[in-house]
Amino acid sequence: MRGLFWLVLAGCAATIVWLVWHIRRKAEERRLAEEARIAAFMTGLPLVPKPAPEKTAATSSPVTSPVRAPANDVAPQKLLFDAAHKAGEAGELALAIQLYARLLARYPATAFAGEVRAAVETLKKKLVKS
Repeated sequence: MRGLFWLVLAGCAATIVWLVWHIRRKAEERRLAEEARIAAFMTGLPLVPKPAPEKTAATSSPVTSPVRAPANDVAPQKLLFDAAHKAGEAGELALAIQLYARLLARYPATAFAGEVRAAVETLKKKLVKS
């Protein structure tokens, strides 16, 4: 009976140790994913997974790293345009102008070019008045 008690106690201790290890591992994975998202956001580059390299002895897993999206991708253009528009509405005129300039610098042939230039002129007039 005493041996059974110690066996159950050891099983409980092993379960608790495994649970703590599992929770810490998941938290570390979430932290690393969050850092990758923040880095991608701060650099303005979307995360696009690289094609998986051939598996050899040296490489055992594919690597995901930031890569520039194609120039005709509308989603980042729309995000930049919306962010600049909202910054202008919030009264952050200089930030809005910078975001519009970034949009035109990254995507010179964007479909939003006319609207961007008109918005920049309007914001510049408001900025001079302030």
